[in-house]
Amino acid sequence: MSSTAYLDHDPYPDDDFDPSYDADSWVAPVPDAVDLVVETQVMLSVFAAQQLVRVHAMRSQALLAAERHGHQLTHVIERSVRLELACALAITEASAAHLLVLAEALVRRYPTVLDALGEARITQRHAELLVDAIDQVEPDLIAGLLPAALALAESLPVGKFRVRLRRLIDSARAVSLAERHEQAVQARRAAVESDADAMAWLHLYMPAVEAHAIYARATAIAKVLAAEPDETRTLDQLRADVLADLLIDGDTANVPPEARGIRPTAVVTVPALVLLGAEGTGDAFASVEGVGPIPLERARELCGAADGWMRVLTHPETGMVLSVGRDQYRPPAALRRLVRWRAETCMAPGCNIPATRCQIDHNIAWERGGHTCVENLCPFCQGHHTVKHHGRWHIEQVPDSGGAILWTSPTGRHYRVEPERRVPVFIPAGDQGTPPF
Repeated sequence: MSSTAYLDHDPYPDDDFDPSYDADSWVAPVPDAVDLVVETQVMLSVFAAQQLVRVHAMRSQALLAAERHGHQLTHVIERSVRLELACALAITEASAAHLLVLAEALVRRYPTVLDALGEARITQRHAELLVDAIDQVEPDLIAGLLPAALALAESLPVGKFRVRLRRLIDSARAVSLAERHEQAVQARRAAVESDADAMAWLHLYMPAVEAHAIYARATAIAKVLAAEPDETRTLDQLRADVLADLLIDGDTANVPPEARGIRPTAVVTVPALVLLGAEGTGDAFASVEGVGPIPLERARELCGAADGWMRVLTHPETGMVLSVGRDQYRPPAALRRLVRWRAETCMAPGCNIPATRCQIDHNIAWERGGHTCVENLCPFCQGHHTVKHHGRWHIEQVPDSGGAILWTSPTGRHYRVEPERRVPVFIPAGDQGTPPF
């Protein structure tokens, strides 16, 4: 949620573009340097699974021995095992406790995840994130969630997996979201936490939509102030000062006129039939970009509000949206919103920077004959935009994929990045040779 304007053109010339480049014909040495690193990662996953099995066996044997000798103080035995494990591995007791919990979960409750780790289909970090998240879910939902969660772990890097796993769980719990949100709203509060050097933290526990809106507005005003010639404060300092001025003085009289009246924007996605209040929409739910699922009543309220909300109506069955056409270099506002909405984040492998903070890239450069159309546009953060143009990586939008980007590394390896949402592909009848947009 941000009202800040970001670059929507391609600031990087294609000086190193090689039209004869053929990624498929390149053959890496076997094994090359990347293979050797990957081989080590495979061994780490296999050894991690073996260690967890043995950690669980160690705990089980200690508890069994205690039971045979009539010891009833199980918590003392658990503490003893934790201490010995910490000493043997030269780690803290907290780390030893984490290993014991993870081992018990994988061996007893989630053996399919343990198998995936032992076969190096996932890393230990994937397993840790999965267990931590699934353990917080209502017991009757776990059996249905686990296979989908494991499939995500096997197909996504850690950063993307964390986000998609949270979304998967939120979706499964969407049926009870309104009730849980209502209960949580009752606990909203503000608190001050004292810190060193006469400083303090101000905490607000409040609905996520409003929290993100507050932060976005403060950021937008701070960026206007940062552009002043004599301004020396950092963006963090400016944001804190803006919030203090708004809360203490209640107005923006101390900021330049161009920074007043700034309001945040947000993208609310909700099935059209749900928005219209139709019956039979089942467990459909709405979501806010950067926030996640929200109660449907809250979504209806937001979608009926003033300008600044991008209302994307999705098909109740396919989830697709209508396409947007153009015939100019700079994508029109509606097309920029559609491209960002489709991706949600930077379309580089593993990157979670929000699309609203990214630059819109012409995958095939405009000067090389590329079109300004949804099939040739995607968001890249500044860092990955630079890598795309100057890092000897080759990217292409996969035809008829709904927005997937295929990255080819300098060593010839392929990494496919899927968009968060898809849009339909339209090919005019009898016109197969020109882009549909």
